[in-house]
Amino acid sequence: MSEITMYGAQWCGDCRRSQRLLNELGVEYTYINIEEVPGAADKVVEINGGAQSIPVVMFSDGTHLTEPSDPDLRKKLEALGLI
Repeated sequence: MSEITMYGAQWCGDCRRSQRLLNELGVEYTYINIEEVPGAADKVVEINGGAQSIPVVMFSDGTHLTEPSDPDLRKKLEALGLI
């Protein structure tokens, strides 16, 4: 099981950007398409306190980033020792 779960959608440019960074860095993650997985969109709203913003990147330490910039996502990955 990967330490990262990302909720997103194929039409989302920020989602594709975050996926690209994770792939370039060789970080394993589980991708959940909110349009294909029942209940996933509701989970995003729950995580974000009512907002439907994506991507949501969940980490094994219980934290998450919503719509992270590449520098913010990289910093979190470094803090977790994943890169």
